[in-house]
Amino acid sequence: MEDSPQSSELFLFLASTAHDMKNSISVLSGTLERLLDGASPETEKAYAQMAQMLYQTRRLNDNLMQLLALYKRVGTPEYPFDVQPLEIGQLVEQVVGMERVLLASRGVALELDVDAELVWHFDEDLIVGVVSHAINNAVHYTRDRIRLSARERDGCLEIRVEDNGAGYPPALLAAGGAAMDANASGVNFLTNSAGLGLHFSREVARMHRHRDRAGSVRLENGGELAGGCFILTLP
Repeated sequence: MEDSPQSSELFLFLASTAHDMKNSISVLSGTLERLLDGASPETEKAYAQMAQMLYQTRRLNDNLMQLLALYKRVGTPEYPFDVQPLEIGQLVEQVVGMERVLLASRGVALELDVDAELVWHFDEDLIVGVVSHAINNAVHYTRDRIRLSARERDGCLEIRVEDNGAGYPPALLAAGGAAMDANASGVNFLTNSAGLGLHFSREVARMHRHRDRAGSVRLENGGELAGGCFILTLP
């Protein structure tokens, strides 16, 4: 059944509202980053509270960006999809720059294991968004370390975000399994917005195709840091 004019207007209004909210949250996030970048945990009593505020604003911004992308029908011909060759080192540099202040404010060390000169074809903006979201999510689960790796494996680019926390809870691993299911029909919001991030990441991964192979996303526990692992594979 086709959408009525009223429902189309409502969707447009909601998308416009979400866009305005995203812009406001981006301003707030940028302000918090500047405050934290110039502050010291030893001298600023509000440092921990500001760090938590930054983490929450980044989560909100991620969710709004994903909602807007899904509203614009990511993965369909109408959505701009720009696959270009890029050095993996440049991708990682962007992600590290975006996450530097948040990680420092939360006392989390970021370890890199990257083939920096490896060149791969992908949509830069979308993949940066997926990897950044995975790191933001790992901040919630880790004790104090996150590992970002990017290597060629079996003819594909494998990007892993791992942490040294207690591992993903069963509900989130189940959501990750649903994200791998091509017949998945919806988003499991019982995982407290993680379902949205996995759904978005799955759609972005699937947009990347080469011959008979398509990108994929999976979650597991273990890895180099014995915690949660987010794995993005691109052909």
